[in-house]
Amino acid sequence: MKRREYISPDITPLIDIVFLLLIFFLVSSVFKKEENHLQINLPQTKGEKIIKKDEMIKLSLKEEKLFINDKKLEVPLELFLQNYQKNLAIHIYIDKQTTYETILPLLTKISQLGFENLHLMGMQN
Repeated sequence: MKRREYISPDITPLIDIVFLLLIFFLVSSVFKKEENHLQINLPQTKGEKIIKKDEMIKLSLKEEKLFINDKKLEVPLELFLQNYQKNLAIHIYIDKQTTYETILPLLTKISQLGFENLHLMGMQN
């Protein structure tokens, strides 16, 4: 008795096509970078509003260092701010290189001390 040969399709070209499609989609896809990074574009400042110096505190954040009225803060912020009234305006000047991760703890600390009149300002170049 003669054995019957089973004819099966050759799937080698199909596997080649699947791998080519896989490589195409891997190469052409765009991977997300810096998902946990928040981009903030600060506006350019052009004008100034005149405010009396005794009505506000000027905080400057340059290169992750804190300055108060253009003098480097040598004591903890809590000790410095405890001498001021809670309704005093606090203007926080930040440069473009300052990250949100640096600003957030500062804002949290100031608001926990009871200050609510906070203003974020962009530094003039």
